[in-house]
Amino acid sequence: MIAAPHTSNWDFPLTLALARVNGVKISWLGKQSLFRGPAGPIMRRLGGVPIDRSAPGGMVTSLAKEFIGRDRLVLVVPAEGTRSLTEHWKSGFYRIAEQAGVPIVCAFVDRRTRTGGFGPVIFPSGDLVADMDRIRDFYTGMEGLKPDRFGEIRLRDEDALPID
Repeated sequence: MIAAPHTSNWDFPLTLALARVNGVKISWLGKQSLFRGPAGPIMRRLGGVPIDRSAPGGMVTSLAKEFIGRDRLVLVVPAEGTRSLTEHWKSGFYRIAEQAGVPIVCAFVDRRTRTGGFGPVIFPSGDLVADMDRIRDFYTGMEGLKPDRFGEIRLRDEDALPID
């Protein structure tokens, strides 16, 4: 599940509340420092999965394997990778879904409309640009809680593709 726009610390409790109200048990990715000290057990109980962002190699494969043997796993991934304005989204959410053979669900919190919820379910087709176009179409016009921190919806991988 994509969590976007991700522009504020408030996105976290809002996402947890939306999931709870809708009866969806989520797991979510968080930077490792959130899991240190007394907050660690609380974050894990809330569904947190610590990520060492200084060593990203193998993370996609490791997370994709988490889906094996489970009847249900809803893994929330902040595609922007940060609450700050960024030039590109991280492609991990797409690569995890692709390797695990699971769909991508677009989740949102939109300040402009004061709404939040779940959008389309997208099965990775292997056509990265077409799949991202569907994701872009869904999020077009949405604002994060800090609108100036929500940038263009584009993966670095798309820039590397040959132009037809």
